[in-house]
Amino acid sequence: MRFAAAALTFASFASVAQAHFRLLFPEPRGLFVADKEPEFCGGYTNAVSNRSEFPLTGGFFTIRSGHPSWTAGVLLSTVENPSNFGDFNVSGQQQFARYYSSEPNAGTFCIPLDLSQSGISGLQDGSNVTIQIVFTGGDGNLYQCADLTLRTTTNITSGQTCSNQTESGHNSGNGTTSGNAPSQAGAALSLQGPAFASLLLGLGGVVAALL
Repeated sequence: MRFAAAALTFASFASVAQAHFRLLFPEPRGLFVADKEPEFCGGYTNAVSNRSEFPLTGGFFTIRSGHPSWTAGVLLSTVENPSNFGDFNVSGQQQFARYYSSEPNAGTFCIPLDLSQSGISGLQDGSNVTIQIVFTGGDGNLYQCADLTLRTTTNITSGQTCSNQTESGHNSGNGTTSGNAPSQAGAALSLQGPAFASLLLGLGGVVAALL
């Protein structure tokens, strides 16, 4: 089981955080609502009935960040219908499918997510799981979830483009440059190991330290 050494305090925010992001792939639990992103699973507490199939090996997820200098990690729950942050914990510790990684640029990023290498027990063909992307751009934690069914034999990602595109402005689509798809070693982002989790959050979800 993989756990982060850094402690996160989950909190909601009354205002819209500027460091917004969108989960583009796999399909998120619900429609994007900016002012709900500081809440559990972006404001959606129930799993969807039509889960997306996702490869157990060699998978990836794609997000768009409207803010530079951001950090993101991926929690995983094996609970059939995770409805709160505690459902992503095991023995009181957060269960990470991918530790926190940092990126200095805004843009669209394809990030490796090989669940077969996560060290999480019980993942197999047909497993129903939920991933929760935890994102911060310096204004607090934002969340989006995707409800998945894991597969070992189907080419789930066929037709999905895995590429990176950085943006020169804070929220601008101008001045973009294309990048190659990241390797499974995590070349897209600066990956932080369990002893170097990128952020420590204090009360209210405000960033207390950025390692």
